[in-house]
Amino acid sequence: MVDNERKLDVKQMNSLALAYMGDAAYEVYVRKHLLQSGIAKPHQLQKASVKYVSAKAQAEIVHYLLGEELLSEEEKAVVMRGRNAKSGTVPKNTDVQTYRYGTAFEALIGYLFLLERTERLEEIINISFKLVKEREGKGGGFDERGIRNRQEPCDGSFKI
Repeated sequence: MVDNERKLDVKQMNSLALAYMGDAAYEVYVRKHLLQSGIAKPHQLQKASVKYVSAKAQAEIVHYLLGEELLSEEEKAVVMRGRNAKSGTVPKNTDVQTYRYGTAFEALIGYLFLLERTERLEEIINISFKLVKEREGKGGGFDERGIRNRQEPCDGSFKI
């Protein structure tokens, strides 16, 4: 990674800036995951990526992380800051609450990425991939609030 002279004060950074970084970081992980899964055509890659990067998918993931108490207090605080951030834009394809929880997920990813907490970042990304795969393979698994319906454990062991 390119080393910049100016160090970032990540813990004081604006939640939307964290979400901006998280969006980009998560997108790279998703793209690599999809390429490794054998998808090669750009249209198929784009269509498959939406299952991971949509506000709805990200909101479901953050609800799961919160509901299963998989986040530290520090991470919960980042999620809540991200959820409460006012972006000034109106979501096109989802409701405001889902959009805000999607932003909260991206803020958490950006926070961990910028702090270079790679092990924890990848643990959460692996959990997210497993949840998306479960939802895709079983026709759902989440209620209208994004809470998992099934009681099977999600240990985060899904490998990229």
